[in-house]
Amino acid sequence: MQIQFFKRPIKKLDLFCFLICFFLLTYSCISRKNKSSDKTFSPEPYSINVPLFPDYVNIPEDNPMTKAGVELGRYLFYDGRLSGNTEKSMLMSCASCHKQTHAFEAGLDNPLYKDGHMHGITGKQTPHSMLPLINLAWNSEGYLWNGMINMLNVKLGSEAYKVPAQKPFDFQNIESLVWMGIVAPHEMNGNVDRTVAVIKSEKMYPPMFAKAFGSDTISIDRICKAVAQFVRSLVSANSRFDQYMEGKVKLNDAELNGLNLFTSEKADCFHCHGAPAIPLWTTNRFLNNAKDTIFNDKYDRRIVTGVEDDKGKYRVPTLRNIALTAPYMHDGRFTTLRQVLEFYNGGLQKSDYTDPLMKYTNRGGVHLSEKELDDLEAFLNTLTDSSFITNPAFSNPMPRNKFFIQ
Repeated sequence: MQIQFFKRPIKKLDLFCFLICFFLLTYSCISRKNKSSDKTFSPEPYSINVPLFPDYVNIPEDNPMTKAGVELGRYLFYDGRLSGNTEKSMLMSCASCHKQTHAFEAGLDNPLYKDGHMHGITGKQTPHSMLPLINLAWNSEGYLWNGMINMLNVKLGSEAYKVPAQKPFDFQNIESLVWMGIVAPHEMNGNVDRTVAVIKSEKMYPPMFAKAFGSDTISIDRICKAVAQFVRSLVSANSRFDQYMEGKVKLNDAELNGLNLFTSEKADCFHCHGAPAIPLWTTNRFLNNAKDTIFNDKYDRRIVTGVEDDKGKYRVPTLRNIALTAPYMHDGRFTTLRQVLEFYNGGLQKSDYTDPLMKYTNRGGVHLSEKELDDLEAFLNTLTDSSFITNPAFSNPMPRNKFFIQ
């Protein structure tokens, strides 16, 4: 039996109308699918608002913090393959130098540490001592000891680092520090293409990137953004002193006397590092603190600003967890907190570039008694945040994985 589908011949107009309807239906389905997928990708935000901390937080508009992004960044932070290598002897990650037990500073016991400086994967020395990764989301003055990484830096790329003059290779924020760490000869001495390829080859990462960014595309831009999100999550706000301010604990007589000295003109600490009303314990400014009279460092603040008066200026580091973050000063010249206090007590050296805030330079220091130095050190120890260095959310997510740095 012959089945007749059409009782009349198909005309060209009928075929044209059919094709138009088919096209519109197909487009409508695709459009609805795309809109649906746009709506479904809505990662859960990660909040880092902390009571008493400043309201302003330095988070780029194109890299909002999400729980998935922070978690991905945590994995990448500890993954030794970030260097672009898989050989055990060539593994290096952010965690190789930034140890949680030392408040994400290197520590004097780090095998890569020598004479105040860290040394990269090839043994090359870093220009300066390290700065800890603590509360960096509240820094709007620029990163590194000289503030070279800042939002006003319009430079793109680096011939020395063999990266092109294009995004994401800028020098503006924490994201910039990630790609710089990968390619810098005194750090991982890597290649961004090799790093991306190695990270792509790990089967656990594509789903994590999809969860964090909406697709499983892996790029150096997304790697930098994820690690930066994790670094911004490294918030320290639960020291004994914080608990004291909240009325949860009491300080002993020595600690209270040290606090009084810190906030007095006698010890003169608070002008640079802030008082309890500024719980970051740094102003993030750049100052010449009378360490030297001869300045030949090609990486000081003057190199960034071009201003002659900025010779010998470096960042004022946070005092949070200061007892854990030796060595001290931009060149790591001091290995104990007591040495630092003794320097300010009687080792200041006046020059034409000394900051006016160092008002006791003319007499060489503040000249506190040994008892007062003891009390001041006791107070500084109250700024240690034990929960920060033991927080599992900041720790190595895969300690038994051969590629992850302990």
